[in-house]
Amino acid sequence: MTETREPSSTDPAPHPWRAIFDAFPYHQYLDLKVEEAKAGYARISIPTGPKVDGGVAGSVHGGILASLVDIAMLEAVIPTFKEGDQPGGTIDLGITYLRPSMGERIALEANIVRRGREIVSTEVSIIDDKQRLCARGRVLYKIRRVD
Repeated sequence: MTETREPSSTDPAPHPWRAIFDAFPYHQYLDLKVEEAKAGYARISIPTGPKVDGGVAGSVHGGILASLVDIAMLEAVIPTFKEGDQPGGTIDLGITYLRPSMGERIALEANIVRRGREIVSTEVSIIDDKQRLCARGRVLYKIRRVD
């Protein structure tokens, strides 16, 4: 099981959005952990069990996986914001389910593929606790410019 790393005195200050993400009731309900979040990359995880079951053979429900793809994407995108950038929302989200997401914990890794001035393209991998790829998500996210 992966544990959240404690910040050290040499770590950069957390992004201002961190407190908002951490306080969001859905994230708390899922026991969502941000394992790493930096500009262009993020890794989050959740424990499996009754809160998220409902998929094939007792796996994590596909709708929950899709929402986690969106959350992981934001963790990679928000730290790339520059002065004048504001959240604009998800434009498109697609997910391909490859195998049931099972085990004690699942993780999602988000990577920015391309960041333009107003549109960010990301890919998110869903990985089980045996390091098997269970699903792949793709998200387009809109950045509003306030100049």
